[in-house]
Amino acid sequence: VLAADTARDEALRALTSPDAAVRRAAAVQLAELGRMSDVSALVKSLQDRDDETRALAEEAIWEIWGRSGDPAIDELYAKGVALMSRGAVRQALEVFDLIIAQKPSFAEGWNKRATLYYTLGEYKKSLADCDEVIKRNPLHFGALSGYGLIYVQLNQPARAIEYFKRALKINPNLRGVEESVNVLEQQGKRGRGSYI
Repeated sequence: VLAADTARDEALRALTSPDAAVRRAAAVQLAELGRMSDVSALVKSLQDRDDETRALAEEAIWEIWGRSGDPAIDELYAKGVALMSRGAVRQALEVFDLIIAQKPSFAEGWNKRATLYYTLGEYKKSLADCDEVIKRNPLHFGALSGYGLIYVQLNQPARAIEYFKRALKINPNLRGVEESVNVLEQQGKRGRGSYI
């Protein structure tokens, strides 16, 4: 355990190295060893001048967010994600309901369920779950962009733009989100009634 802690501390320090290769390696190491408390350092790396460092920092953040600290919950989480990727929405929903019941402090359980509710068109439930994610993890750019997507569907473009911009402030590398903001702002200028 001590060796892992030392490696983690070294990786955190290496995130600010002048050498891009060292910063990249640090992000990869933190994907494996990082904790929730390390996310704020990785968020700073989302602004790195090196494209690959930014991409690896984002991957590391998602890896860390996907670890609950409980092996049984992590196993359930992997099962839920696999079901989602196969399009088995109802079964995945049951798994994430179980995760939330057993470990409500695990923000990513709420986030995945919010995504599932969104795909089902259950926007109010999705919004409620996004609220739970942000309560537990205020830096969750995924949930913030999720709010934006929901508000697009609810035809509330101003709110969608507000949440998309909050997501971009944390993670400026979200090209799709940036594009959505541009489209919404252009449509707003043209006075269109429907968005995206």
